[in-house]
Amino acid sequence: MSNETGNRMSNDNNCFSCIDCRLKSCNTDEGLYPEFCPTAALMEGALEGASFDEAIDLYLDDEENNRVTIAAAEVECENYCKMTRIEEIAEFAGKIGARRLGIATCVGLMREAAVAGKILRNKGFEVYGVACKVGAVPKIAVGLDMTHSALGKNMCNPILQAKILNEKETDLNIVVGLCVGHDSLFYKYSEALCTTLVTKDRVLGHNPVAALYQTESYYKRLLEK
Repeated sequence: MSNETGNRMSNDNNCFSCIDCRLKSCNTDEGLYPEFCPTAALMEGALEGASFDEAIDLYLDDEENNRVTIAAAEVECENYCKMTRIEEIAEFAGKIGARRLGIATCVGLMREAAVAGKILRNKGFEVYGVACKVGAVPKIAVGLDMTHSALGKNMCNPILQAKILNEKETDLNIVVGLCVGHDSLFYKYSEALCTTLVTKDRVLGHNPVAALYQTESYYKRLLEK
């Protein structure tokens, strides 16, 4: 970290957070912590510890949280850089005792969702999928004007996707390419735990991190103010 950056961080710590850190001492438990670091503040008693204590208690005392935490750690430890995302999801589902899996998919990724369903069924899971256009509700029914129909007459319906999977009593729901915001509503109304298999990025073939890799070349405009 340059002196300039260090000075800037010290001068106005309220503007900085973990995403501005390059030390990652919390990951190694070695080295220095930046002045703005919440872990350092907790260690020094300069930050209210109630949230920290509450979080730890929730990992330990809530049965589901504890089961999920242990399963997630085991999947990472046992299969690090060995399993693909779909394999990890299957492994995780098995470890938490999930047998009925829901897939909430974009209609534009139905083929991919079908393949995912086949893979999961082959591993012994019961799989039920719901497409985003379920109900065939016109966009104008929720207050959108006709200009939005240029990309299709019917609206995406993530709340109904969640409600249907709730009725199916799924144990774990898997998101396949729901739009930004639609995925948020699906997570909000899903009663089952959720994980994501595909994050939609129409421009980058559903690989949004590619834009972050290329901010010094092809996607410089993303850093322009």
